[in-house]
Amino acid sequence: AVVACAPPPAVGFTDEDRAAIKAAGGEAIVDGGSVADWGAANKMVEAAVNAFGRIDIVINNAGITRDGVLHKMTFDDWNEVMRINLGGCFNMAKATFPGMRERGWGRIVNIGSINGQAGQYGQVNYAASKAGLLGLTKSIARELAGKQVTANAVAPGFITTDMTEVLPQQIKDKVVEIIPLRRFGTTQDIAAIVSFLASEKAA
Repeated sequence: AVVACAPPPAVGFTDEDRAAIKAAGGEAIVDGGSVADWGAANKMVEAAVNAFGRIDIVINNAGITRDGVLHKMTFDDWNEVMRINLGGCFNMAKATFPGMRERGWGRIVNIGSINGQAGQYGQVNYAASKAGLLGLTKSIARELAGKQVTANAVAPGFITTDMTEVLPQQIKDKVVEIIPLRRFGTTQDIAAIVSFLASEKAA
């Protein structure tokens, strides 16, 4: 079961994606509610449970940027990034854990960022949200482990996505210079790690 959860519309999830999931023998539903809203998060969880009977795995991947240096960043830009990037993960974990606890099995994988550990110029809100995500993940991992529910975070560096495509070329060139492999990561790189963490092999 795949539920695309993002600020509406569901960003990055296309009819082609749904067709690919179907071709692989799966089913997908899309719900365009915002994970930052507790009521919407609950409705998305209810929709998935109604469609598939249960939720065993949650991948918290919804995230936004509202970049700006500290003295120019607005409170709205700070709050919106924290609400979605950090609050959304809290909401989805809280909404799905009761079912996982009842069944004695579950996987929660949160997508962080290297910027949450290293910081980044012009991203105090984004970096803080991803640093908070690491603390959230470590804490819920301790709380949920007794019920055989694991929580992990993946903290990618620069990945080729719509978010990084808008970076000026000179910035991309500078970034590549400090990456040992001399390339951005790919979504496939991250998907392989997430697939492992969501599997029985990551017990």
